[in-house]
Amino acid sequence: MNRAARILKSGNSCQRIPVTHILYLLLILIAPFAGVNLLFLLSIVLFLGIRLSGNSFSCDRDVTSLTFSLVIMLFVSMISSVSSYAYPFYIVLGAFAIAAVGNHKTSFSETESVPDLNLRRRRIKKKSFSIIWSSAFLALRIAASFFAASWIVYWQKLPVSYNMIFFISVIGAVTGSLFESIPSKIDKNISVPLGAGMTMWIFEDFRYWVPPEKMVVALIFSFFLGILAYRAKIADVSALLSAALLGVLIIVFSGLSWFLLLLTFFILGGGFTKYKYTYKESIGIAQAKDGIRSYENVFSNSTAALALAVAYGVFPEHSLPIIYAYMGTVATATGDTLASEIGTTAKGRPRMITTLKLSEPGVDGAVSFLGELAAILGSAVIGVLAYLLGVSDNFILTVLITTAGGFFGTNMDSLLGATLQKRGVLSNSGVNFVATFAGAGISAILYFLIT
Repeated sequence: MNRAARILKSGNSCQRIPVTHILYLLLILIAPFAGVNLLFLLSIVLFLGIRLSGNSFSCDRDVTSLTFSLVIMLFVSMISSVSSYAYPFYIVLGAFAIAAVGNHKTSFSETESVPDLNLRRRRIKKKSFSIIWSSAFLALRIAASFFAASWIVYWQKLPVSYNMIFFISVIGAVTGSLFESIPSKIDKNISVPLGAGMTMWIFEDFRYWVPPEKMVVALIFSFFLGILAYRAKIADVSALLSAALLGVLIIVFSGLSWFLLLLTFFILGGGFTKYKYTYKESIGIAQAKDGIRSYENVFSNSTAALALAVAYGVFPEHSLPIIYAYMGTVATATGDTLASEIGTTAKGRPRMITTLKLSEPGVDGAVSFLGELAAILGSAVIGVLAYLLGVSDNFILTVLITTAGGFFGTNMDSLLGATLQKRGVLSNSGVNFVATFAGAGISAILYFLIT
């Protein structure tokens, strides 16, 4: 088959794609009048029709899986309607719209590197276009989710604020794009809408929102910083979107200064990952992928910070212990990263934290004097910066509690590495996850003991 014939065949195989999108649009248009139960039945009919149509639809697998995800969400909405944690109908349609406008093969994929140095300018131009397209596509998803959900709310006269709809639409669109960027064997047409829908459902239950203009500023600011990290080669696309999601949530729930504090950890972590990288690579202990962070690195070190930032906005009456716990968890992430990246370059051999026996650099649970000093200094930097940013107004108490929490959390990380990680119970990300919560806990306890 020649090239022209292949193109013609490809064009014919994809010419029915608009038909499926028209069907999706019709589903959304009739949704407020059909209701959950009838739309559920119609979705099943559509799903079975596509399955039985053979080759009648192009990209048959994509269409089938996307329709299947709608069936799942409608089913959850139906069975949860009798409980106090109902899955709102308008969120189902908002999450479905996020996935329905997508092309999950190219929207948030990495730009391929070009080995020829003579094509460097062309490669940079291609990267810039990719980022611009992804930004526009994210905005399109937000708009699609907002209008689909608002369509339900308007016609069913639901007591839901449009500001609230926009708030969760932004969160859902970023989350869906994040799921799209994560390598997985799960079909993106299932993971994107289900992931976006579940996240929207969680934050809808808080009944917390901010004005749209504040949400837009928070998104642009955090997404721009993520792009800078991506261009500086310290984050991949999944980390970019993870940081954007974290930035939006932390800024709107707690404030810009809280996000800047967490951003300091990412900057210090990315910077010191490059510290003596060639040496660390030569002895086999360098960060994988040339030190580029992924979503796993972001969430394993920042989930505790995100939970505390959200808690600060939802439970303002408990703000003080939450503030100190937040500083403690960021200090733990910073101290642990600096201890690992700097401590492994020490001249002497480290010792196992459990037995104090000599060990090799980079072994899980191995600690050194230089690493411990780096952990203290990194934690102290977070404490000082937290005071300067106005996160806390007591300098001595802030530095003391933050440094202690970070130092404790860092050594908890080493202890877990020497025990549970070595036995295969926890991965490195799991150890970071537990250690950051431990650092938050010790900081909160110290606050109560001292005050």
